[in-house]
Amino acid sequence: MLHQLQDKKKIIPILSLGFRPFFLSAGIFSVLAMLAWLVSFQNSMIPIAPGLSAIQWHAHEMLYGYAMAVLAGFLLTAVRNWTGQPTLEGGSLLFIWLLWLSARITINFEISLDLAMFSDLAFALMLLVGIARPIIKSRQWKQLAILFKILLLMLGNTLFYLGQMGKIDSGVQWGLYTGLFIVLAIILTIGRRVIPFFIEKGVAEKVTLKNSKWLDIFSLILLLILFMQIAFTTLAAFTSITAFLLFVVHVIRLKFWYTPGIWKVPLLWGLYLGYGFVVIGFGLLALSAAFSEMYFPAIHALAVGGIGMITFSMMSRVSLGHTGRSIQNPPKPIAIGMAFLLLAAFVRVFMPLLFSQLYSSWIIFAQVLWILAFSCFVLAYSGILIKPNER
Repeated sequence: MLHQLQDKKKIIPILSLGFRPFFLSAGIFSVLAMLAWLVSFQNSMIPIAPGLSAIQWHAHEMLYGYAMAVLAGFLLTAVRNWTGQPTLEGGSLLFIWLLWLSARITINFEISLDLAMFSDLAFALMLLVGIARPIIKSRQWKQLAILFKILLLMLGNTLFYLGQMGKIDSGVQWGLYTGLFIVLAIILTIGRRVIPFFIEKGVAEKVTLKNSKWLDIFSLILLLILFMQIAFTTLAAFTSITAFLLFVVHVIRLKFWYTPGIWKVPLLWGLYLGYGFVVIGFGLLALSAAFSEMYFPAIHALAVGGIGMITFSMMSRVSLGHTGRSIQNPPKPIAIGMAFLLLAAFVRVFMPLLFSQLYSSWIIFAQVLWILAFSCFVLAYSGILIKPNER
């Protein structure tokens, strides 16, 4: 059967390219995982997965479950475009997807934490090999930074599991912060490459957007420093300084990428505002040394607004472009879903700060909005991701 799937003439559409199974799975899993988090939150944080606290489970599965699925789908598709070399498809794509699914099943039902760790790391290793081969074969050495970041995500997930097993005291914390900041680093790296390109091709007006190599380098160095400070130190003042510098860097980058035409295209304003929430996250982190209540809203600005909106927009755009459909006319539920997700990010970040007496209500409202947003994605794209290309 695997041999038949690998025959290009017999590959079923959903296994023809990495974005298809992984984007669909990411959307469905995001809805189910947030539903579970909603139920847990409403019931005094009852454990979702035995052996994990509800908060640990939520953070791990949104980073190493949802976000990793999106990254796998994007990278397996983008690397093929960048290098002109084939990436995983057919049976090999099915196998790596089953490893991802196995990790989600085994960690959620506590079949075996060892098996969950094995499946998660084997999935990441296969992803690494699957994108390394075409990169090395085409000698595109500039792409090696992406491979290094995948290795760091494997290390972070290993730390999480070893911490959960009691073998490393701070392993869970280190693993979760590694996941957050490396996923963010990958998204910012990819975003730097594709967001200005998408904007230039997607707006009605003719525009050439600006990028700065020094700004890119400075951004990544500062992000690495911020990660090290938050994960391994308690130097709040230095963390605030680093976060403020990142805030300035990314404000400049957003200014370089701005053109009024983005507001007419949901797939573009979703990307732009998602990046804007990254800027807000750095700004709130800069203030958190003086105002500690801003710390977790800052983290959620990076996660819900930044990672959430950018991945949602990226999946929506890539799924159209790579199935031969018009990127100018996305399915109608997507604009609605984008609005739900934008509101979810706003509610989760700002409302607890403004009206803290209703904290629990705001969290539940944001959870419901997230579920509605990704339900729109699944509704709009299930058929597109399963069916053959239009042309």
